[in-house]
Amino acid sequence: QVQLVESGGGLVQAGGSLRLSCAASGRTFSNYAMGWFRQAPGKVREFVATISWSGDITYYADSVKGRFTISRDNTKNTVYLQMNNLKPEDAAVYTCNVHTIRDEDYWGQGTQVTVSS
Repeated sequence: QVQLVESGGGLVQAGGSLRLSCAASGRTFSNYAMGWFRQAPGKVREFVATISWSGDITYYADSVKGRFTISRDNTKNTVYLQMNNLKPEDAAVYTCNVHTIRDEDYWGQGTQVTVSS
Protein backbone atom coordinates (compact mmCIF):
# COMPACT_ATOMS: atom_id res chain seq x y z
CA GLN A 1 0.00 0.00 0.00
CA VAL A 2 1.07 3.52 -0.81
CA GLN A 3 0.12 6.39 1.45
CA LEU A 4 -0.49 9.82 -0.04
CA VAL A 5 -0.68 13.01 1.97
CA GLU A 6 -1.78 16.26 0.36
CA SER A 7 -1.06 19.71 1.69
CA GLY A 8 -1.23 23.31 0.59
CA GLY A 9 -4.95 23.88 0.38
CA GLY A 10 -6.60 26.90 1.86
CA LEU A 11 -8.63 30.02 1.23
CA VAL A 12 -7.60 32.48 -1.46
CA GLN A 13 -9.25 35.32 -3.32
CA ALA A 14 -10.11 35.03 -6.98
CA GLY A 15 -7.02 35.66 -9.06
CA GLY A 16 -4.72 34.35 -6.37
CA SER A 17 -2.46 31.33 -6.33
CA LEU A 18 -1.92 28.16 -4.36
CA ARG A 19 0.62 25.38 -4.58
CA LEU A 20 -0.55 21.91 -3.62
CA SER A 21 1.84 19.13 -2.66
CA CYS A 22 1.32 15.39 -2.40
CA ALA A 23 3.96 13.17 -0.84
CA ALA A 24 3.90 9.41 -1.34
CA SER A 25 5.28 7.01 1.23
CA GLY A 26 5.21 3.33 2.02
CA ARG A 27 5.69 0.79 -0.74
CA THR A 28 6.45 3.19 -3.52
CA PHE A 29 7.72 1.91 -6.83
CA SER A 30 9.14 3.56 -9.89
CA ASN A 31 7.35 4.15 -13.18
CA TYR A 32 4.06 5.38 -11.81
CA ALA A 33 2.06 8.34 -12.94
CA MET A 34 0.74 10.90 -10.49
CA GLY A 35 -2.15 13.24 -10.87
CA TRP A 36 -4.77 15.45 -9.32
CA PHE A 37 -8.54 15.23 -9.23
CA ARG A 38 -11.09 17.49 -7.63
CA GLN A 39 -14.68 17.37 -6.49
CA ALA A 40 -16.86 20.38 -5.80
CA PRO A 41 -20.12 20.30 -3.85
CA GLY A 42 -22.92 18.86 -5.94
CA LYS A 43 -20.57 17.73 -8.69
CA VAL A 44 -18.83 14.51 -9.63
CA ARG A 45 -15.12 14.09 -9.25
CA GLU A 46 -13.26 15.44 -12.24
CA PHE A 47 -9.81 15.04 -13.64
CA VAL A 48 -7.46 18.00 -13.24
CA ALA A 49 -3.96 17.01 -14.34
CA THR A 50 -1.57 14.09 -14.56
CA ILE A 51 2.13 13.63 -15.14
CA SER A 52 4.19 10.66 -16.25
CA TRP A 53 7.05 9.17 -14.23
CA SER A 54 9.67 10.95 -16.29
CA GLY A 55 7.73 14.19 -16.25
CA ASP A 56 7.84 14.52 -20.02
CA ILE A 57 4.15 13.82 -20.55
CA THR A 58 1.44 15.91 -18.95
CA TYR A 59 -2.29 16.26 -19.46
CA TYR A 60 -4.62 18.95 -18.20
CA ALA A 61 -8.33 19.42 -18.09
CA ASP A 62 -9.43 22.15 -20.45
CA SER A 63 -10.83 24.10 -17.54
CA VAL A 64 -7.38 24.53 -15.95
CA LYS A 65 -5.05 24.50 -18.93
CA GLY A 66 -2.87 27.58 -18.99
CA ARG A 67 -3.49 28.32 -15.32
CA PHE A 68 -2.35 25.15 -13.52
CA THR A 69 1.01 23.42 -13.77
CA ILE A 70 1.76 19.90 -12.56
CA SER A 71 5.28 18.81 -11.69
CA ARG A 72 7.01 16.10 -9.71
CA ASP A 73 10.19 15.39 -7.82
CA ASN A 74 10.90 11.67 -7.83
CA THR A 75 13.69 12.00 -5.29
CA LYS A 76 10.98 13.06 -2.84
CA ASN A 77 8.12 10.96 -4.26
CA THR A 78 6.15 14.17 -4.48
CA VAL A 79 3.84 15.74 -7.03
CA TYR A 80 2.91 19.40 -7.08
CA LEU A 81 0.09 21.43 -8.53
CA GLN A 82 0.76 25.11 -9.02
CA MET A 83 -2.57 26.87 -9.37
CA ASN A 84 -2.56 30.43 -10.69
CA ASN A 85 -5.37 32.84 -11.47
CA LEU A 86 -7.78 30.86 -9.35
CA LYS A 87 -11.47 31.21 -10.04
CA PRO A 88 -14.44 30.56 -7.75
CA GLU A 89 -15.30 27.52 -9.87
CA ASP A 90 -11.93 26.02 -8.90
CA ALA A 91 -13.11 25.60 -5.32
CA ALA A 92 -13.16 21.91 -4.49
CA VAL A 93 -11.50 19.15 -2.53
CA TYR A 94 -8.34 18.29 -4.44
CA THR A 95 -7.16 14.69 -4.23
CA CYS A 96 -3.82 13.22 -5.23
CA ASN A 97 -3.63 9.99 -7.22
CA VAL A 98 -0.93 7.45 -8.00
CA HIS A 99 -1.43 5.02 -10.87
CA THR A 100 1.09 2.19 -11.19
CA ILE A 101 2.05 0.13 -14.21
CA ARG A 102 0.18 -2.74 -12.57
CA ASP A 103 -3.03 -0.70 -12.82
CA GLU A 104 -3.10 -0.02 -9.12
CA ASP A 105 -4.58 3.24 -7.90
CA TYR A 106 -3.89 5.02 -4.64
CA TRP A 107 -5.62 8.11 -3.32
CA GLY A 108 -4.93 10.71 -0.72
CA GLN A 109 -7.44 12.12 1.71
CA GLY A 110 -7.82 15.39 -0.16
CA THR A 111 -7.14 19.01 0.64
CA GLN A 112 -9.72 21.79 0.54
CA VAL A 113 -9.31 24.70 -1.83
CA THR A 114 -11.67 27.62 -1.34
CA VAL A 115 -11.75 30.61 -3.68
CA SER A 116 -13.64 33.74 -2.71
CA SER A 117 -15.04 36.23 -5.21
